[in-house]
Amino acid sequence: MYLNATLRQLIAERLGRFDQRSLSAPDSRRAAVALALVEEGTGAMLPGIDAPTTWSRSAAVLLTRRSELLRHHPGQWALPGGSIDDNESPERAALRELHEEVGLSLEESAILGRLDDFVTRSGFAITPVVVWAGEARELEPSACEVASIHRIPVSEFMRADAPLLDSIEDSEQPVLRMPVGRTWIAAPTAAFMYQFREVCIAGRATRVAHFEQPIFARQ
Repeated sequence: MYLNATLRQLIAERLGRFDQRSLSAPDSRRAAVALALVEEGTGAMLPGIDAPTTWSRSAAVLLTRRSELLRHHPGQWALPGGSIDDNESPERAALRELHEEVGLSLEESAILGRLDDFVTRSGFAITPVVVWAGEARELEPSACEVASIHRIPVSEFMRADAPLLDSIEDSEQPVLRMPVGRTWIAAPTAAFMYQFREVCIAGRATRVAHFEQPIFARQ
């Protein structure tokens, strides 16, 4: 799957038809994340994923490993994102966080649409914003927030063994995980990736806000 004009149009059209659900969540802090589509480039060295030896135009998603120095969710997989400032839209917040966390500056024309809000156990109501980032060759991780930046091929999220659903004692809903290489990503990030796969690539209107998070992701 290549990052080209055809893919961009397809995703924009599917997001345009998608009945995106926003949640009021008055007791939660508003936040936004950027699901940025980029070229795979030279890849990310992850267990079970072969990195291309030359620059690849295959479609990928930018993911980060959060710094171990952060107070909340240190070391976890994440999409670039953070709290929404006063009078700021989720779209503007997502673009701002992309610049602050990975050094990627995009115009509002890069925005393709939104996926469903997700309320976390840690007190955030998160709006995922899908953006088109192109080559994104010059990335720079924020020293205080990001340990590493990874370009995960979209094909990884289309695997037949995804998603992984695990029962949990304190909820009737399962925990959702998405396998990547020989590791995995937990909800809420995994929920955003699964809904992106279903809505934007497979063309299926799938909801994810009901899925649970593992215990370690609730702090």
